Amino acid sequence: MKPCSVFAVSARALRCAFFLALAATLFLALSPLSSAQQKDKKKKTDQPASNVKLDLPMSDEQRIDYTISEMLGAWQVGDTERLHKDYADDVSIVNGLWAPPVVGWTNYLAAYQAQRARMQQVRLDRENTFIKLNGNIAWACYQWDFSAVVDGQPTVARGQTTLIFEKRTDHWVIVHNHTSMAPSSEPVAPANTPQIAQPTRPQSH
Repeated sequence: MKPCSVFAVSARALRCAFFLALAATLFLALSPLSSAQQKDKKKKTDQPASNVKLDLPMSDEQRIDYTISEMLGAWQVGDTERLHKDYADDVSIVNGLWAPPVVGWTNYLAAYQAQRARMQQVRLDRENTFIKLNGNIAWACYQWDFSAVVDGQPTVARGQTTLIFEKRTDHWVIVHNHTSMAPSSEPVAPANTPQIAQPTRPQSH
């Protein structure tokens, strides 16, 4: 076996040290870039879903169903800007109470904001949705379950809604909303049970 000279070992050690120093330098130089990219990626990932534009191709029926979901989500959280995007300026709204219809977005907005100010912990779920299209007109009906704290009292209600849509500038908007609340069939609570506030009919959802 040929012995290694001290100089050969030293040369090898120097080469290893050089490559280690070079690798460390590259790592330190690239770390801020990698960190910035990760932060940028995280920033994009953390964007709220409401700010992400939906570019997937959808049929008119799917777009209407998406619009209903968007409208109900905006209604729950009080996002009037997003709510207005789905309602026509000349919308007409009929509720289940003995009251005149609300005509026009401005009148509806005032009624909605007055009602929404009384609510906390709002939840609104829909089911059994049916959608029918006829050219640039469509209608949809669904059942809903509502729960919230209204005027400090837990409140529950259920009912159904019929929406009429019109396609304007390639965007489906709600031109008519008819919402009615189903009569409650809950048994009378015992005297020692906390009282539930009378259901407040959610304005047009």
